[in-house]
Amino acid sequence: MTIESDPSYPAHWEADVVLRDGGTARIRPITPADAGRLVSFYEQVSDESKYYRFFAPYPRLSDRDVHRFTHHDYVDRVGLAATIGEEFIGTVRYDRIGADGRPATGPSDEAEVAFLVQDAHQGRGVASALLEHIGAVARERGIRRFAAEVLPANTKMIKVFTDAGYQQKRSFEDGSVRLTLDLEPTAESLAVQRAREQRAEARSVQRLLAPGSVAVIGVSRSLAGVGAAALRNLRDSGFHGHLYAVNEAVTRDLLDGVRAYPAIGAIGAPVDLAVIAVPADRVPEAVAACGEHGVQGLVVLSAGYGESGPEGLARQRELVRQVRSYGMRLIGPNAYGVINTAPEVELNASLTPAPMPVRGRTGLFTQSGAIGIALLSALVRRGEGLSSFVSAGNRADVSGNDILQYWYDDEATDVALMYLETLGNPRKFTRLARRTAAVKPVVVAKGGRHTPAGHVVPDTRLPDATVSALLRQAGVIRVDTVTELVDVGLLLASQPLPAGPRIAILGNSESLGVLTYDACLTQGLRPLPPIDLTTAAAPADFREALTTALASDDNDAVVVTAIPWVNEQAPADDLADALREAVAEVPGKPVAVVHVELDDLVEALSGFPAPTAIEALVGAEPRPRTRIPSYPAGERAVRALAEAVRYGQWRRANAEAGQVPEYEDIDEAGAAAQLTALLAGVDGEAVHTLTDWDARELLGRYGIRVQPTLPAPSPDAAVRAAGILGYPVALKTTAPHLRHRADLGGVRLDLRDEAELRLSYEELTDALGKPAELQPVIQPMVPRGVDTVIRSVIDPAAGAVLSFGLAGVPSELLGDTAHRLVPATDRDAAGLIRSIRAAPLLFGWRGSDPVDTPALEELLLRLSRLVDDHPEVVGVSLEPVVVATEGLSVLSATVRVAHPPARGDLGPRTLPSY
Repeated sequence: MTIESDPSYPAHWEADVVLRDGGTARIRPITPADAGRLVSFYEQVSDESKYYRFFAPYPRLSDRDVHRFTHHDYVDRVGLAATIGEEFIGTVRYDRIGADGRPATGPSDEAEVAFLVQDAHQGRGVASALLEHIGAVARERGIRRFAAEVLPANTKMIKVFTDAGYQQKRSFEDGSVRLTLDLEPTAESLAVQRAREQRAEARSVQRLLAPGSVAVIGVSRSLAGVGAAALRNLRDSGFHGHLYAVNEAVTRDLLDGVRAYPAIGAIGAPVDLAVIAVPADRVPEAVAACGEHGVQGLVVLSAGYGESGPEGLARQRELVRQVRSYGMRLIGPNAYGVINTAPEVELNASLTPAPMPVRGRTGLFTQSGAIGIALLSALVRRGEGLSSFVSAGNRADVSGNDILQYWYDDEATDVALMYLETLGNPRKFTRLARRTAAVKPVVVAKGGRHTPAGHVVPDTRLPDATVSALLRQAGVIRVDTVTELVDVGLLLASQPLPAGPRIAILGNSESLGVLTYDACLTQGLRPLPPIDLTTAAAPADFREALTTALASDDNDAVVVTAIPWVNEQAPADDLADALREAVAEVPGKPVAVVHVELDDLVEALSGFPAPTAIEALVGAEPRPRTRIPSYPAGERAVRALAEAVRYGQWRRANAEAGQVPEYEDIDEAGAAAQLTALLAGVDGEAVHTLTDWDARELLGRYGIRVQPTLPAPSPDAAVRAAGILGYPVALKTTAPHLRHRADLGGVRLDLRDEAELRLSYEELTDALGKPAELQPVIQPMVPRGVDTVIRSVIDPAAGAVLSFGLAGVPSELLGDTAHRLVPATDRDAAGLIRSIRAAPLLFGWRGSDPVDTPALEELLLRLSRLVDDHPEVVGVSLEPVVVATEGLSVLSATVRVAHPPARGDLGPRTLPSY
């Protein structure tokens, strides 16, 4: 509720949050217009809670109290409210105080804080969310500590403070507990915040996937259309909860065998999930009815939103506002639906007709209904079951990030498959994906290089290759197509991770074995010579060969190739049984099968075969069997296996988390003061490029020494500069069209005296132009080495990104650049310099001396610390950085600064804005 008439109103403090139980609330500043809401809120608070807040009986607020609690300057006095709809459910305020405990203004950096939460909403994490947000507000306003007086009996509030993870002091004075919290974020406070975020967002998804009751709104009386299809699929899936149909014109008690009502409010029982399938212009009415009835979540199948243009996008934003105002969460709009195969739920609230997918260990998320249909079909056809499926359409609210939070500790999901058209918040996605990938594979197919219609996300300036590199840093298995998504998912869902890249190949076709061997080399694997069993091989021969290969210490995985037998006497079931027996006898290694024209083998190797005659007669489910993934081409099997190898290597390398090192010589406070002074005259969102002197000073505060550079506008000035720096020197042009272009002759090195310098100056100006055009400079010579380039940029969506490559052709022409998210750990820095294709040049390629890579890693880590500590630093370019056998030299630096955004990834929990 932005107050446009009040320019001091901090609209950027408004935020939607997910509470502990999965519901949502809105946090916003309190304004004078909230007087009536505050009084109503206070009347609903119990006498006990009022006593805990004011330390005395306080039955009602006086007019003076109401004025005080609703009028703030948003600097020294701030109040925030948690709201659902227009009603307050909790409040928090701080008042800046001085050393004497009396009201004060800046520069005092301490404030007194107090909370009050409506009794009906206590235990939902309202106070914890308010503390995060009021803490962020206080830091923004220069407050570094909170003081709170709490009665000893108010154990809930004491726990809110003590569990927050901040450094704190505790004392007992005059019958109350005095708590002092240092508001500087710590590793513990950040961990607490993110753990709460994970639990809350996972719970919000669980409420959508495991409802006790579902109502479908928009079921036509003719039983045609989307609503009727959704109702039919819910009914036929065997949903274990209560199911209702809603149609305002209904004239009978049942629609398609399901109890029907003219409105959701007429259902005399709670409804957990509502599936909405009415025209877009009628959705707001349906949402309002759901909110009034206490529905927890919505799946909106209706189209006509962001995918339809600007008018639809505005309608979509309003939909999210309305849904969240009732504390609900939303899948969609334009969604395909959700599926949960858990035996105690069996929910098919989607447009996928019965029978729904069988129970499995794979979770699937898509942003596209059409791709969702294709993936479901492919997985079912190849014998893979699902744990859960979410097709979020325009994902205006619930996104892939929320689903990752749910899958992280979902014991029913072993593999996460995701088709994404946009990442939304890449920084958060990579953070969540890294944590999830540490315990289960995350496979992502990302479609499109641009934002599709209907998806409201921050613009990103990062190339797609950079985004891909950041995903792989987080342990995400990125694939290019939905076919590869299925291929890789099948292998990971049914096979153990390979211990290494050594691949054994065996089969009854020498040619198919050779093709598979070549595919392994292409993928960077280490294949052993293929074993040809000849076309006369029987299933028993396959079993013996596979058993031997699995028992051998010479390989880490096995690919079995098979073509039809000439006599066609050996059925696919026999071969599948033989391979399955070998795997059972010697478990522990992954096995993949490549087949040509053996379609029956796919079903025979799947974990869900057709029922036997007896099973079909009694209606029993077929018994699951050991699954072995099969592929119609060696390239596809090997690609899946290569991804599993790389993922296994990532898991092992990240078993122990890297560290962000501390450096005692870093002057963080001095850098902050310098940046404040430099930005004093910079307006709004303008970006300011520092002078060479200021850039050198700022970088020096973080132990990054840039070689001195002196201007040389004339030969005499060049000689004077060389006298200051000392011979030998380098003469360089700095004109934009010649900068970093030694190949054009704009650099003269190893000038050992005045005569050489004057001669080089004359040659330079004669060949390339006048000094005013060339802007020549003098620098001292440094030890020779490998020229590299290090950059850091702030991307609107991904945050700070650290990049590294070799200077010149490798990075500029060939794009051989590696990237990591900031803050980088010691493992990140080591991996960064080793992940470019030209990395051998740093490690003694063709007999050259290896360069000082530890010094290079330290430079990367120091720059990472600088941009992480100071979000005002929006761009740094160190080019070139000459890395010698001992030490390195930064020859040039460009630093850009700007006022930081109000909130970042280290800020309080918030849902994406609309």
